[in-house]
Amino acid sequence: MKPIIGITSDVDLNSKHILSNDYPQAVIQNGGVPVILPIGIDENVRQIAETIDGLLLSGGGDIDPAFFGEEPIQGLGEISPGRDSLELQLVKEMLEIDKPVLAICRGIQVLNVAAGGDMYQDIFSQASNPILQHKQKAARTHLSHSVNVVEQSILACVAGQTHFKVNSFHHQAIRKVPKPFIVTAWSSDGIIEAIESKEHKFVLGVQWHPENLAVNGDIISKRLFEQFIEASFD
Repeated sequence: MKPIIGITSDVDLNSKHILSNDYPQAVIQNGGVPVILPIGIDENVRQIAETIDGLLLSGGGDIDPAFFGEEPIQGLGEISPGRDSLELQLVKEMLEIDKPVLAICRGIQVLNVAAGGDMYQDIFSQASNPILQHKQKAARTHLSHSVNVVEQSILACVAGQTHFKVNSFHHQAIRKVPKPFIVTAWSSDGIIEAIESKEHKFVLGVQWHPENLAVNGDIISKRLFEQFIEASFD
């Protein structure tokens, strides 16, 4: 039996669900069965967590800063109604029962906030270091900037190297990272690009979009999905 992978989706102001086909295709191509999770199932998150074999947190709109104790700043973008509370609860349930999580772009931010961390609402106005073009003006398959990865981390083992290039489509980023997570990748301007848990079998968040790269043959991105889905078999 192939593992069932729950995938969250973005939600617009009219509660319309939006999800790039690259997410389910990356799961299908690497041995999983994707199931898209809608908003409105907050009361059933425990059942969902127990039913799926792995959770893929997709990218999308911004996170309400109230969830990490802040007021909204001018640079905050569009909030996804009904999405934040569901994903935060779902992550907590998955961590509690130690099931695999792969968190992408907004997903890494949800993962960090769910564990008690915080984030930049807008890196271009809040981060102190010179900032790269983290919202690239190029195709989603273009490798925009490099990341430096901690040796012997899950990500380094998956990639087979500690320096490679990624795509980039974000203006928010994680800041304080709580235990059991550690930072395992940064961009050259100091923005956190990846975190992983030291206490779970496979819980990994990346700030870029490997789903776009994986379905177009990028080897590192394909390995990332392969390892996530392989972990979901256990």
